Amino acid sequence: MEIEKILLFVFIAITLGVIIFSVFGFKIPSNNNPSNSNYANIPEKCRPSAGYDIESWKEHLSHHTETQECLQYFK
Repeated sequence: MEIEKILLFVFIAITLGVIIFSVFGFKIPSNNNPSNSNYANIPEKCRPSAGYDIESWKEHLSHHTETQECLQYFK
């Protein structure tokens, strides 16, 4: 009887763990962030933000007058 209670507890714990994991997900940090050391010589406001590739970042910069001088770094 005691083993059955332990197995039931383990089963419930695993089930809850799977549910929590599937709801919140598991994020693996990416080293593909373009704002890393590849752009260390570029001013902070000109560095690509996470989620942007170079082409979309250049398009984003071109829409803002205060960052248009940043386009010189991405020729």
